[in-house]
Amino acid sequence: MSPLPVSLPFTDRSEAGRRLVERVRAFAVTDPVVLALPRGGVPVGVELARRLRVELEVLMVRKIGLPNHPEMGIGAITEDGHVCFDDRALARMGIAREALAETVEAERAELARRVETYRGTRAAPRITGRDVLVVDDGVATGGTAKAALRMVRRQRPARLVLAVPVASQQAVETLRPEVDDIVVLTAPENFRAVGEWYRDFGQLTDDDVSTALRELRAVRSGADSQRAVRIRAADVYLDGDLTSPSEVRGSVVFAVSHGRHDPRRHGVAEGLRRSGYATLMLDLLTHDEWRRERQDGWSGVDTVQLGERLTAAVRWLRRSTDLAGEPVGLLATGAAAPAALVTAAGRPDDVAAVVAHGGRIDLAEESLPQVRAPTLVLVPGSESFVRELTEWALRRLGAPYDLRVVPGAEQLLPESEDWREGSEAAVQWFERHL
Repeated sequence: MSPLPVSLPFTDRSEAGRRLVERVRAFAVTDPVVLALPRGGVPVGVELARRLRVELEVLMVRKIGLPNHPEMGIGAITEDGHVCFDDRALARMGIAREALAETVEAERAELARRVETYRGTRAAPRITGRDVLVVDDGVATGGTAKAALRMVRRQRPARLVLAVPVASQQAVETLRPEVDDIVVLTAPENFRAVGEWYRDFGQLTDDDVSTALRELRAVRSGADSQRAVRIRAADVYLDGDLTSPSEVRGSVVFAVSHGRHDPRRHGVAEGLRRSGYATLMLDLLTHDEWRRERQDGWSGVDTVQLGERLTAAVRWLRRSTDLAGEPVGLLATGAAAPAALVTAAGRPDDVAAVVAHGGRIDLAEESLPQVRAPTLVLVPGSESFVRELTEWALRRLGAPYDLRVVPGAEQLLPESEDWREGSEAAVQWFERHL
């Protein structure tokens, strides 16, 4: 639950979803997916999925109400067939589970109808091993949400997060043990009903839900597919972003020591994707190592270790994604440049081409004779010492190579004419050798 103030009431469900985005972004790491509880959770989920650029699907659960008071929830049924009763409530009212058999069957039939309406012939999303964000427009008692969360938990997600704009304090405490993390924008003390906290809380229809899902899929099918990834390399985890254009001709691992989110680097990656290459933007240093480098001048991680980490990323790309059959290129800058040659030497069957941008490739001296991938090295025109070391290293390379002097290349500025020359050279190199 966030301690930050929230302006209430929310305008509508979409606006509430937009407010949730930044609060949940840190939890969407390992192949994330948003699961929305229909109907009200779908507009919230659409905003999260659109802005986080992740998959959205509906999570089908039906409330079980009392036969004569259907608005009073005393249980829920999930699409995998499990029924979750509020046994304390049943005991207070002196109602046996068996007395609800007819109601359960009616809700089971309605749930099956909604699954067919919302999902059609699409299979339910894979959940195992993924970060799952379960969203709704709000939670009053938590009974339906609890059943939904338990269904997801049975499929062994990597992380299970509940994200809602508003909830009762009782529901928050009830649901906290069911999840790894819970994000609630506000839990008012005077909570009575979810709808009170929205200016527009109009009832949604099946058509509203189906249209929202269809429109989001259309947007995603026409845009780059992007997801955050976390890759294990020995005893550390590397953070990255994998983005694929609609038509892929190859993939490029864009490795930096730290700072993959720099918009200038993303400008370079966008140029690669326009040419048909999927990109894996990857930080080779952890945040703590990068901070140590800034403070002490050295991260404590040498070129060989960086090369091993990049190798782990290439192995993951080839084995764990749908890009396994595509040729792989390496684009590495700074301290990651010699690491790319270490990786190319160790994975000759996987790495088809290398572009090293700046950096000291001579630090990969022992690996240079084993490199078989054609290598392009871009060096800044103002660094004659680095150029001499680069020429010395290239003569030891066991592969075709080219050396190009690009003024300003050390700045990695995609908006400058100097870097545009180097960026175009990299694309041409991959087009020739991938």
